[in-house]
Amino acid sequence: MQKKIRTFLALASLLPALLTAQQAAADAAAETTMRLASATINDVQHEWQKTFAALLEEKVGDRVETQIFPASQLGTIPRMAEGVLLGTIESFITPTAFLSGTAPRFQIFDSPGLFEDPEHVGRVIHDPVYRDRIETLALDKGLRVIGVIFNSPMLVLTNDPVRTLDDMKGLKVRTFASPLQMEPMKAIGASPLPLALSEVVPALQTGNIDAMLAGMPILTAFKFYDVATYVTALRFQQIVSVNVVNESWFQAQPEDIRAAIRAAGREAETAVLQWGIDNVGRANQAWLDNGGEIISLPDEDQARMMALFAEVGAKTISADADVAAEYDRLVAVVNANKGQ
Repeated sequence: MQKKIRTFLALASLLPALLTAQQAAADAAAETTMRLASATINDVQHEWQKTFAALLEEKVGDRVETQIFPASQLGTIPRMAEGVLLGTIESFITPTAFLSGTAPRFQIFDSPGLFEDPEHVGRVIHDPVYRDRIETLALDKGLRVIGVIFNSPMLVLTNDPVRTLDDMKGLKVRTFASPLQMEPMKAIGASPLPLALSEVVPALQTGNIDAMLAGMPILTAFKFYDVATYVTALRFQQIVSVNVVNESWFQAQPEDIRAAIRAAGREAETAVLQWGIDNVGRANQAWLDNGGEIISLPDEDQARMMALFAEVGAKTISADADVAAEYDRLVAVVNANKGQ
């Protein structure tokens, strides 16, 4: 009898450890993996991902495992956009233009001449009331915006120098997949061709394209100065990037995890704003240091281009009533935040 009692007591003493192990296994099983995808690397999009991951860990510990996949490791831009839409990728960050086919409202940020400068972008996208609106812009498509950031001013990389607006005529130009990039290029006599970033270098080298629209930080991060020399600062857009997550995946998380993701996203975007602005300067200098040239259009050509692009932009936006209404909301915030 005493032997049975001792055995029972020994087993009882193991019960807390067994319960702890069971709880640990349950906790491990409940952990969420959040893959953060991007086509770029060592730019403000990548910086947002790293900052977000660190902030989220501070808030929830290891309950969410973040895995960052920059430089198109999870596929081309169209495939990553499709992945986050279908839920095979939890999170994807990209310029708004690349999501305009999925969620047309995103194209409002591509309107030519919308923003005065990067600081103006920051004031608009971080306007408290409008920031809530941005989060919901693509909810009807199953996407939630958890991060919105200034990316960079728009420029064009070319094999041959573009020193006047007429030099753009006849060029085959890689654009983002947005009507508000394609239609302006047509208006100045260029032929737009949407391409994923990973496809651009071979297309430039084979002559399938003559130029590409992009921001300078991407050109230096991927060493495009080894492919082409000339950059013309068109400055008709300030690129805005958004990080979207699959809404079904988001809603499947516990309430406190959802709150932590939203909070970390917004904290990260404000944290990287100045980093992104400074990075444009660093990228410009890196381009020059590696033998590249940065060209500005003559003032009269710049003014003519902006007037033409404004006309094209207004026509393009007005073609979709839903997009036009969303654009009007954005313009009200843009105007309220000018010149500060």
